[in-house]
Amino acid sequence: MERSLQWSRPASLLLFAAAFLAAAAVASAGYNPDPLSVVNHFNGAVQRHASSSPRRTLSEKKKKGKYLGPCLATNPIDRCWRCRKDWATDRQRLARCAKGFGRETTGGLGGKIYIVTDPSDDYKNPVPGTLRWAVVQTEPLWIIFARDMIITTTQEIVIQSNKTIDGRGAQVHIADGGSLTIQNQRNIIIHNLHIHDIKKTEGGDVAVSPNHFTPRTKADGDGVSLFNATNVWIDHLSMSLCEDGMVDVVAASTAVTISNCHLTNHNDVMLFGANDNTPEDKVIQVTVAFNHFGRGLVQRMPRCRYGFFHVVNNDYTHWLMYAIGGSSNPTIISQGNRYIAPPNMAAKQITKRDYAEESVWKNWVWHTEADLMMNNAFFTPSGGNIQQQLNKKDLIKPKPGEYVTRLTRFAGTLACKPGTAC
Repeated sequence: MERSLQWSRPASLLLFAAAFLAAAAVASAGYNPDPLSVVNHFNGAVQRHASSSPRRTLSEKKKKGKYLGPCLATNPIDRCWRCRKDWATDRQRLARCAKGFGRETTGGLGGKIYIVTDPSDDYKNPVPGTLRWAVVQTEPLWIIFARDMIITTTQEIVIQSNKTIDGRGAQVHIADGGSLTIQNQRNIIIHNLHIHDIKKTEGGDVAVSPNHFTPRTKADGDGVSLFNATNVWIDHLSMSLCEDGMVDVVAASTAVTISNCHLTNHNDVMLFGANDNTPEDKVIQVTVAFNHFGRGLVQRMPRCRYGFFHVVNNDYTHWLMYAIGGSSNPTIISQGNRYIAPPNMAAKQITKRDYAEESVWKNWVWHTEADLMMNNAFFTPSGGNIQQQLNKKDLIKPKPGEYVTRLTRFAGTLACKPGTAC
């Protein structure tokens, strides 16, 4: 949830003004005034990938639902890196692979490789070898893990700019403690982690740089929290059971892609824009692609305010109330998703609009295209054409919803082993 900016001492009006201008600069740096160009670029990549990918055959090997055959990269993001045997020695290739609004995110590209060897956590005075010590450094870093580990924190982990947290090659759990927080920072990749059982934290003195800690207020228990963050790519996470939201993108955060994640057992899944009285959130732009919204989910996949949201080629196999909701006139483009409605006849509608009469929301741009709707699921569209300049040659349709099971087949964390394709 949205929180006010925090300092280590009372702020003067001059400091507040400087912070406000800095925050606006962070958002404007990532904001794209022509979001349809990003949508079309993404759709083109999906179309090119699907048209060149071989069909699966009956010879593919399975054991207890797990694929055991040769490496398959089933969507254009994964195709960029997954089936290369040298991924462990060329980890930073991943920085080329983001698509959608977060496509310019490079994380720790060009920085040193930092190896996490110690799963312990000192939130005020972090020590070398720990994850927290790495993420508060001011230089670009590509952070990897020496072995499988469970990292439990009593305070949120605050991440500085230009970082990649790369869990490939190990099974890394952020669990039973504080969230991952990106506040007033940019250019961060979070990849191949298990994030679950995240709790509220009470606040306190928390390290935010190598030589500085600052008082933090209570955190709500989100899995990943973005507050005035830009250029963030969240990919191949397995998430469940966070106390508040799984992923929150608030306070004018923008240029965000959430892809290839497997999400289960949660109520409020994704919140994009935390308040109906913050029109500055019109700059929020998020791509949600190739994710599997699975068992035990209730609502907000996502729940949107003000901004522009491209929801493309996701698999919605479970929800209890609704899948996609919003208020305050967000633009939502749903393309090529599969929506399987629950048995409850009162929950067949995919969409939910809040705090507005139909005479108002009928003008909100909520479009559905090539979505596969099953078990009587239905999407209530609204609005007219998107008032954006675009090149019609770029209007390549994404793959239809019938392809989604293939495109999302490897959503969630991957069991990557050095020397073999991931």
